[in-house]
Amino acid sequence: MIMPIRQFQAQRMQAPRDFQAISSQPICLEIGAGKGKHALQFTAQHPQQRLVAIERTREKFEAMQKQHQQEGQKNLQPVHADALPWVVHALYPQQVEQCFILYPNPEPHNPAQRWLNMPFFEFLLSRLQPKGQIILASNIPDYIAEAEQQLQQVWQLPYIKEVIPATSARTHFEIKYLERGELCQQLVISKPETYQTRFDDFMPLLGQSHAE
Repeated sequence: MIMPIRQFQAQRMQAPRDFQAISSQPICLEIGAGKGKHALQFTAQHPQQRLVAIERTREKFEAMQKQHQQEGQKNLQPVHADALPWVVHALYPQQVEQCFILYPNPEPHNPAQRWLNMPFFEFLLSRLQPKGQIILASNIPDYIAEAEQQLQQVWQLPYIKEVIPATSARTHFEIKYLERGELCQQLVISKPETYQTRFDDFMPLLGQSHAE
C-alpha cells in the first residue's frame, strides 16, 4: 500500500527546548543516535567530518554524552532534542553530506510515523546535499520493503539495498540482531543533483517560536 504524503508544515514547528543554532558548514547527521555507539565510531574514524547526533530519550542521550566526554572527539556534537523541530530550526538547505537512520522504531501500530511515510522526509531531503546519502537500516524485512516501495513510487529516488554483514557492530541493536542471526539490511539512498523539493529555499528558523 502506498502511503499518501501531505505537505510538511515546517513553519509550524516550535524550537526544541534550549535550542542552540549551529553554523552552516557541511555536516553529517545521525537521527536517533541512542547511546552513541555509531556516532563515536564514525567520528573517530572520520576526523575530518563533523557529525551531529540527535537523540530524544534523555537516558540514552546522557549515556552518549558521558561516553563522548571520555573519548573527546571534537568533530561530534551530541544533541538532546526531537529530530523534526531541530532539523527545521537548525539546518540549512543542502547542508547534510550523509544522514544515518539506523534501526528506527518500526512503529507497528502507526505506519504514518515511519520515516519514508512522513511529510517531514521531503524536508529532510531538502537539507541533503546533491549526491548526498541517507542510510536507513532495519532488521525488519517488511520495513525495508515498504521503504523501497516509497522510494520508487513516491520519492522517486535511486538507492542500493545491502545486506549488513554479521561482523558489523555500529549500534547496540545491530549487534543484538546479528547475534540472533536476524537479517539486517540497509538502503543507501542517493539524492540526484537535479532533485528538487518544495523546501529548497526554506531557511532555518534558528530557534524562533512559531506557536499560534
